[in-house]
Amino acid sequence: MAKILVVDDEADLEVLITQKFRRKIRSGEYEFVFAFNGREALQKLSEQADIDMVLSDINMPEMDGLTLLTKIKESNPLLKAVIISAYGDLDNIRTAMNRGAFDFITKPVDFQDLEITIEKTLQYINQIKGTLTAMRENNILKMYVDETVLNFMVGKESETSLMENETVEATVAFVDLCGFTKISENEEPNVVVPLLNEYFDLMVREIIDQKGAVDKFIGDAVMAVFKGPDHLERSVRACIAIRDKMNAMPMYSVKSNFSPKVSIGLNSGEMVSGNIGSQSLKRLDYTVIGDAVNVASRLQNAANPGQILILEHCKDQISDAFTFENLGEITLKNKAKAVSVFEVVK
Repeated sequence: MAKILVVDDEADLEVLITQKFRRKIRSGEYEFVFAFNGREALQKLSEQADIDMVLSDINMPEMDGLTLLTKIKESNPLLKAVIISAYGDLDNIRTAMNRGAFDFITKPVDFQDLEITIEKTLQYINQIKGTLTAMRENNILKMYVDETVLNFMVGKESETSLMENETVEATVAFVDLCGFTKISENEEPNVVVPLLNEYFDLMVREIIDQKGAVDKFIGDAVMAVFKGPDHLERSVRACIAIRDKMNAMPMYSVKSNFSPKVSIGLNSGEMVSGNIGSQSLKRLDYTVIGDAVNVASRLQNAANPGQILILEHCKDQISDAFTFENLGEITLKNKAKAVSVFEVVK
């Protein structure tokens, strides 16, 4: 239903409007609200925020229609007004349009022309509302989906192409907040969630600073992906920054006996990047999969609080940039052969 405010000091106009548009009123397409001058119109607008458009005369007591246009433009630039006046000279038309009128109709009113003008104005208003809704939804979507994913999706021409994937060389890091279940067991949910978000915010800032992307949040862990030049080195720098800043944070509370620390596993190699999920249900997850990803997860599980673990082949690629400690061979979960593991010290 479109809600239309009619502003005119002629009492018979309300009768005419109600009569001429009775079918649309009965069908629920239009609802009309009436005011006798600009001042009363502003009061109606402040009380009824769902008014879609205004039809206003010019010559009225207390506040004329041209002044009302200025007030509407100042308070609600998106609200559109159409002037209906017997003063249809060029000066009045130009003044009305310069003050924000969407259109101008002269009296006596041609109601067929008025209906066309109302429909045209409402169509324009709905287009503006649709654009604003799309912008708002896009901004909300960006809070849930990484910009890399949005760019990937926009570049696809069909739903079928969304299921395509590519093989990439990248680095994956799993960052787990150690022992956070202690907080969950001893604190109220309204305490736990903001605290977890605070820790996540710290981690994400360091990941983004090194041009990484957050793939997903998994409980109290973060999965991050680094692509492009120097992806392995950038991922290690991000993980070191996360570890050091978490180590420097104070104990949360004596009650929970919790000091924030992270265990981190990262691995570099070939992996498949793309959408995983059900096309039928239209539920997809843009992610990376492959043995290199699995190994990074296993390394995180093997890491102690405050440790960053990588494999020997990763260490060899960046041995001049960081300091490592050889932890020897470790058998990772679901892996038949032991692997040589190193801890990133600094």
